[in-house]
Amino acid sequence: MWPFKLREVGALVAVLVSVGACSFIPALPKLGDESGSAFKHSAAVTTMAQVPAEVTRWTVLNDPVLDRLQTQLLQGNLSLATASVQVRRAQASLATAQASLWPSVNLNSGLTRSANQLGAAPGTSYSLSAPVSWEVQLWGRVDALSTVARAGVQASQQDLAAARLSLQATLASTYVGLRTAERQEQVLRMAESAQQRSLELTQARYRSGVVSAADVAQAQSQWKSTQAQRIEVGTQRAQLEHALAVLLGKTPAELQIDPLPADASWPPAVTSLPALLPGDLIQRRPDIRAAQQRVVAANAQIGVARAAFFPTVNFSANAGYRNPELGSLISTSSRAWSLGPSLAFSVFDGGQRRAAQADAEAALEQATLAYRQVVLTAFQEVEDNLVAASQLQDQAQALSEALAAAQRNLALTQEQYKAGTVSYLNVVQAQTSALTAERSLLDVQSRRVLALTVLMKNVAGAY
Repeated sequence: MWPFKLREVGALVAVLVSVGACSFIPALPKLGDESGSAFKHSAAVTTMAQVPAEVTRWTVLNDPVLDRLQTQLLQGNLSLATASVQVRRAQASLATAQASLWPSVNLNSGLTRSANQLGAAPGTSYSLSAPVSWEVQLWGRVDALSTVARAGVQASQQDLAAARLSLQATLASTYVGLRTAERQEQVLRMAESAQQRSLELTQARYRSGVVSAADVAQAQSQWKSTQAQRIEVGTQRAQLEHALAVLLGKTPAELQIDPLPADASWPPAVTSLPALLPGDLIQRRPDIRAAQQRVVAANAQIGVARAAFFPTVNFSANAGYRNPELGSLISTSSRAWSLGPSLAFSVFDGGQRRAAQADAEAALEQATLAYRQVVLTAFQEVEDNLVAASQLQDQAQALSEALAAAQRNLALTQEQYKAGTVSYLNVVQAQTSALTAERSLLDVQSRRVLALTVLMKNVAGAY
C-alpha cells in the first residue's frame, strides 16, 4: 500500500497542472492588412478564383527544354537542398521543445562498494530505480519555447518555397537570356553575311574605278565590327549555359543545350497581362509568410523571457530497489521510493533576466520592421514588372515599326549606291541603323518575357 501522503502529493500536482495554462506571450502586433491594397499598374483587383489559371504555370513559355530544366532544378539545385535540410533541422528543434512538455523517465542501475572510517567492514550495495522528472507548466515557458520552434518550422518551410520560386525564376530568366543571345547571334551572322557581300561588291566597283579605296575601307570596317559583336554574343551565350549548369547542380561540362533551329521563333508568344490580379497576392507570397512567422517566433520569445522572472516548479519521483544482496534485490523489503515537487527561484542575477526581456522586445520590433520591408519590396517588385511588361509591349511595337522603316531605308540606299548617287558612307549608316533597330527590338521583346517571368513567380507564389 502506498502511504497516504502520496495522495496529498498527487493533489498538489493536480493543482499545479490546473494553473499551468498561464502564459506571458503578448498579443501579436498589428502587421497591417494588405489584402485590399490595389496595384497601381493593374486594371483591377479581384479574388484568386478569377485569375486565369494559365498565368500560374511555369509552362507559360511553352518550351519543353525549359520545362525539363525546371524539373532538373528541383532535383539537383544545391541551394534548395540546403534549404530542405534547414527545414528538417527546424522540425528537430520543434520536436525537442515539445518533448519538454512530457515527463522524463529513466532506468538506472548501480553497484556501490563502500566503507567508513569507524572500522566497519566494507559492504556492497546494489540498486535498481526508475526516476521521473517533469517541469510543471505554471508560467507557460515550455509552451512559449514550443511556439518559437513551431514558428521556426513554418518560417523555414516558407523560406524553402520562396527559394524554390526564386530559383525557378532565375532559371527561366537565364534561359531566356541564353536563347536571346542565340537569336542575337543569328541576327549578327545574317548581317555579317550581307556586309560581306557588300564588301565584295565594293571591292569589285573599286577595281572598276567606280569608287574610292575609302569605300572599301568603310565596308571592311563595318563587316569586321559586326563579326566582333557576333563573337561577343557567342561568349555571353556560353557563359549563360555555364550558369544554367550550376543552377542544376552540375559542372558546365555536364550540360549541353542545343541551339534553337534557325526557323524557330524567338521570343515566344506569351500570355498577355491578366486584367485582374488577386487582391491578397502579396499576403500569399512565401517570403511574406516567412516574415510573418518570424514575428510570431519573436513575440513568443518575449513570453519565454517574462516567464524567467517566476519560479520553476519541478515534480520528481523515484521508485526502485536497494539491497546488499543481488539475489534479494527485487523484493518487497528492498523497495525504496521518493516523491515530491521542488521549487527553484533566482533571487539575484545582476539584471540578466531584464536584459533578456529587453533583447526579446527589441527582436520583436526588428522582426516587425523586417516584415514591413519585405511587404514593401514585394509591392515594388510586382509594380515594377507590371509597368515593365505593359510599357515594353508598346515599346516593342514602336521598335517593330522603326525596324521596318530602317530596312526600307537600307534597301533604297543600297540601290542608290549601286546607281552611284550616294557614297558608301550612306550604306554604312543605313546598315547600322537597321541592325541596331533589329537588335533593340529583340532585346525589348526578351525583356518583356523576363518581366512576365517575374510576374509568374509572384502569381505562382500566391497558390
